[in-house]
Amino acid sequence: MILLKKAYQRLPESELDIMLALWNGTPPMTRAEIEKLVNVKKQLAPTTILSLLTRLENKNFVSVEKQGKMNLYTPLVSQEDYQANESKSVLEKLYGNSLKKFVTSLYQGKKISSEEIQDLSDFLRELDEKEE
Repeated sequence: MILLKKAYQRLPESELDIMLALWNGTPPMTRAEIEKLVNVKKQLAPTTILSLLTRLENKNFVSVEKQGKMNLYTPLVSQEDYQANESKSVLEKLYGNSLKKFVTSLYQGKKISSEEIQDLSDFLRELDEKEE
């Protein structure tokens, strides 16, 4: 998988559903294999899936390899890279790069378990150790 270290454009939900199918499947995948995974959550017509795959190809999110009469689709962007990009974007735009504001908004009015607090504490300690 090619790991492109750049800012990605945010994908509309329908295109993200296709990428999730590719990330959770075993690429390279046919349109029918992608359709089977996508249609677990929502019903999309084969022509719609083909249109979405073409858009993703044009955006350099997937590659297409012709094999006989079938096209095989492979993600060019890893799920981890896309998630990191989206998380960074949300943190910057909505929370002014404040991790504290972000975490606070996630737990606004909810009870935080001691296990969740410990996990977050361990994560922050690991980050601090990496900085030293």
